[in-house]
Amino acid sequence: MIDWDLAISTGTRWARPGPQVSLAEARRTVSELRDLAGAVQQPVHDLTGMSATPDGSLGRVAVVDRPGWIRANVDGFRVVLEPLVEQLRERTHGQASQSRPGGVISAVGSRVTGIQAGLILAYLSGRVLGQYELFLPPETSPVDGQHPGRLTLVAPNIVMIERELGVDSRDFRRWVCLHEETHRLQFTAVPWLRDYVQGQMTEFLLASELDPAAMLQRVRAAADAMAGAVRGGDGGSLLEAVATPAQREIMDRLTSVMTLVEGHGDYVMDAVGPQVVPTVEQIREKFNARRGSSGRIEQALRRMLGIDLKMKQYAEGSRFVRAVVDEAGMDTFNKVWTSPETLPTRAEFADPQLWLDRVGGSSGPAGPAGPDLPPAHP
Repeated sequence: MIDWDLAISTGTRWARPGPQVSLAEARRTVSELRDLAGAVQQPVHDLTGMSATPDGSLGRVAVVDRPGWIRANVDGFRVVLEPLVEQLRERTHGQASQSRPGGVISAVGSRVTGIQAGLILAYLSGRVLGQYELFLPPETSPVDGQHPGRLTLVAPNIVMIERELGVDSRDFRRWVCLHEETHRLQFTAVPWLRDYVQGQMTEFLLASELDPAAMLQRVRAAADAMAGAVRGGDGGSLLEAVATPAQREIMDRLTSVMTLVEGHGDYVMDAVGPQVVPTVEQIREKFNARRGSSGRIEQALRRMLGIDLKMKQYAEGSRFVRAVVDEAGMDTFNKVWTSPETLPTRAEFADPQLWLDRVGGSSGPAGPAGPDLPPAHP
């Protein structure tokens, strides 16, 4: 389906080099990022009232360069796509499509998609500051397989942006770590969250239409989405363009949970920021200004790849979290982590009072039992 080795080689070949730093500076940056990722844990725990595991372990931190980020994401894609690969094998088992001509076509197709995936990863590798990697192969799980995720920071991108913005480097690095540390806490403190996201992604993949005529129609829709993005339109991403009706329903559920976790991360970053990042207001102002100053080609790529949608998720989710916490407090907000049934709907993101009426004021949890969250610290 996708030649992942080719995707890695293509991505690493086309990834732009990072900023020039000396070997000594590179080592200091890696060491500082590791230290800061650990230093922000307690403020994040104190604000959210969430705790990870009984032993307090959150897994490990990886500080990588751009090729390292590409390799890590390919590992994640392989884990996520395995269900679809198995389905394709079952559908084609014993069919004539496994003959030599079909095999040749399949091999060519996997190389084409490998190159496409590599080029997309090359582009993204220069823009991602950090992420919490949910899906890693079992052999790379950090703590005896107990924490399959990993907090990853992309050092050259962090250095590049802090230089562009002209901000205090240690404050900026701490600010980035706050957001990613929140994601790490979310997925280690809420037992069902990782499996829920993976389950929805698996359903999304298995809902793919493999009929050639249907796939051609999706390709045409993708081409239209690309043309609209280049013209500066407000069309959806490539993923939205090629999704089937069944997949769009699943995308709504995935969008809901990702809007929550991204918005919660943004809220925590701003709420904890003044305590541990003295120049947080300056950083936020300059960072937001940079987001809106990209050129036309950059804006088109952002729309096609869904990056603009992610920015909207930050804003919409953050507004929801802030509204609920201001109205009812952190303890009430933390009911959102009880189960998939307590996640906000699209209407509830727009009007948080609807969620408070449905979940926040209930005397007991809605849905299956969720994480044991201690009271939030003031």
